[in-house]
Amino acid sequence: MTPEPLDLISTLLNQARAAGADAADAVYITRVAHAAQVRNGMAEELERSETCDLGLRVFVGHRSAIVSATSLDPARFDPLVTQALAMARVVPEDRFAGLCDQAVHGHVDAAGLDLLDTAEPSTADLIERARTAEAAALAIRGVSNTNGASASAGRMDILLMTSAGFSGAYARSSHSISASVVAGQGTGMQRDYDYHSAVHLSDLEDAATIGRHAGERTVARLNPVRPRTGRMPIVLDPRISTSLLSHLSGAVNGISIARGTSFLKERMGQRIMDAGITIIADPLRVRGLGAHPFDGEGVRTQPLTIVKDGVLQTWALDARSARQLGLVSNGCASRGASSPPSPSLGSLYMQPGAVTPQELMADIGEGIYVTELMGSAINGITGDYSRGAAGFMIRDGQLAEPVAELTVAGNLVDMFARMQPASDLQFRRVTNAPTVRIDDMMIAGA
Repeated sequence: MTPEPLDLISTLLNQARAAGADAADAVYITRVAHAAQVRNGMAEELERSETCDLGLRVFVGHRSAIVSATSLDPARFDPLVTQALAMARVVPEDRFAGLCDQAVHGHVDAAGLDLLDTAEPSTADLIERARTAEAAALAIRGVSNTNGASASAGRMDILLMTSAGFSGAYARSSHSISASVVAGQGTGMQRDYDYHSAVHLSDLEDAATIGRHAGERTVARLNPVRPRTGRMPIVLDPRISTSLLSHLSGAVNGISIARGTSFLKERMGQRIMDAGITIIADPLRVRGLGAHPFDGEGVRTQPLTIVKDGVLQTWALDARSARQLGLVSNGCASRGASSPPSPSLGSLYMQPGAVTPQELMADIGEGIYVTELMGSAINGITGDYSRGAAGFMIRDGQLAEPVAELTVAGNLVDMFARMQPASDLQFRRVTNAPTVRIDDMMIAGA
């Protein structure tokens, strides 16, 4: 009988301890991905991949090293251990290194999170789904060409074990569909897209709906103009407003705080947003795209309120950054097989506001509705913000002509303080936010 992966990882850790490691942990990640891409109704690319990655981390005093392999082969355990220990003994000491003291003693799985779908679409299913999406997009009047459509399905299994007594395992399925098309001709062409991902196939949006939305978005962007240069409100479409949460996530990352390289480093316990805004990282949301029962160091995850009624509540911490700051890990360690744990916020979302998107922009005489951001000039130390953008003019509270070739600029400290969320929150991504309005932004246009 073939040994179970957890038994093999336990053997690997025991070998590391017997060879001289003071502590050790190992992560084993396997992935199966199945995808189909079509263009002009023809299957253009079919892909199926199966990968596995093993990462062993050893500690010798306050020194540590990581080695990785592409199989869980017991015949390779001795060389892996030997290499890891040799590396650990020559690297500089790190007094903050070590296994996480907050890790669970025992086994953790994903019971109750419903992260594994038994549906396994065939290649024919994926091709048909992609064809349906592309056909629906091409059927929109004004669409002139296609960049293709794709459909995919996959599964990822994660196992983690430490020499201190933690073991954990869970599997996650995924299904996705996307379509991208072109409208117009020559230098007047515009491109846009739509996509959706879900843990369960039954939650995946209809392929024809995805295609229709991609076509409609693209045609709506035809014949854009440049807005005037000046200060005005902006309203961020939900697929764009999530970028604000990404900037927040980086600013509260424990590594940035410990290094003093975050514009929020002195703001703990202070108001950074409007009193009505609450932002939560919820890794335990059932069927959530970013849901996970434990973090990369074996800490059981739990919902974490980052901002409550506008007040900054906590940093995102792994064991090392927590020790640097004199705190304890709050289960935010993210890890790959060949890299050490580092803080990361998954399943982050902004709670919805009380007004609809239409009500949110009703009093805007002139503004910009942003549907795309390009490039990035974000200063993590000062919060200075500048990005290329495209979207639509807002005139007298209504969407008007499309705009492009503009730059939106400001400072994230001020932008966070002026954010106003609408009521249209939907959980379609790992990070989710409703439509968001920010007043008094600098627009560089014509």
